[in-house]
Amino acid sequence: MITTIKQRALQGIGASIEEALEINRLYDTDTICDAANDIRRARCGNHIDTCSIVNARSGRCGEDCKWCAQSKHYTTGVSEYEIVPEQEMMQILDRATANGVKRFSLVTSGRKVAPRDLDRFCDLYRKARAKSDIFLCASMGLLSRDELAKLWDAGVRRYHCNLETGSTYFAQLCTTHTTEDKLKTIRAARELGMQVCSGGIIGMGEAMADRLQMTAEARDAGAVSIPMNILNPIPGTPLENQPPLSEDEVIRTAALMRFVAPDVEIRFAGGRARMSDKAVERMLKGGINAALVGDMLTTVGNDINRDKILFHRLGFEMK
Repeated sequence: MITTIKQRALQGIGASIEEALEINRLYDTDTICDAANDIRRARCGNHIDTCSIVNARSGRCGEDCKWCAQSKHYTTGVSEYEIVPEQEMMQILDRATANGVKRFSLVTSGRKVAPRDLDRFCDLYRKARAKSDIFLCASMGLLSRDELAKLWDAGVRRYHCNLETGSTYFAQLCTTHTTEDKLKTIRAARELGMQVCSGGIIGMGEAMADRLQMTAEARDAGAVSIPMNILNPIPGTPLENQPPLSEDEVIRTAALMRFVAPDVEIRFAGGRARMSDKAVERMLKGGINAALVGDMLTTVGNDINRDKILFHRLGFEMK
């Protein structure tokens, strides 16, 4: 069975959720990962796509996402500020550029950026574009087409809007917006010509079917990059006591995502730092072909120089 589904994936035809679940039931981890790695090599080559993010607006978010340290519904002690200082942003931009990172994104808390603040962020993007040729991305919530057009004019060419989990499970984790709200923003970004990055978080109590549904929904929405984050349970949030996934479960999830979305960047994002070196290597040889490098939004991330050595040793070329 896995051979037939793999052959279709090698032609760019993604597996259905049911097929991927059956692969998960029938085969051992190495068999799944080896097949996913073959698909990745055939469809995407040996390039690894890297991105770096800046927590550009922190805290005070009115949404009630159960995983998030930045929601004002929970007491987490997260830093709160309206807009990142220009000097701090430029320092992070300089480090990313010097290390050959491909993409750079400002990420803001909140349902969406207010119009006044959007203009200020656009000004920061213009300054970034004047200083560096790094590819500019943005993650600023549920923006309208007109608001996204302002980012486009400022030089942003990829928009990030995570689905977070499959639509069937999403309402268990957030009640203040819906999967359809997110898809509306994604459609508007694509209409403008933007690439779209959309993935989610695993380990929030969802089933494997929910993770694969998220992958299929992001794929069908036109995402060219699907980030996979591992939940970091934040004290003070409703998920603070969520049991962690095993490394094997994380490895298998990433590999199955490759079967479902053979042509996209499957991006290992938040949570990578808590995985063993052996597990990370298995994932990089098991479907993953993109990574978020440096620090995350509210947690410490990965050392860029160490990542570069790892990527090179495993035969990847940074784009």
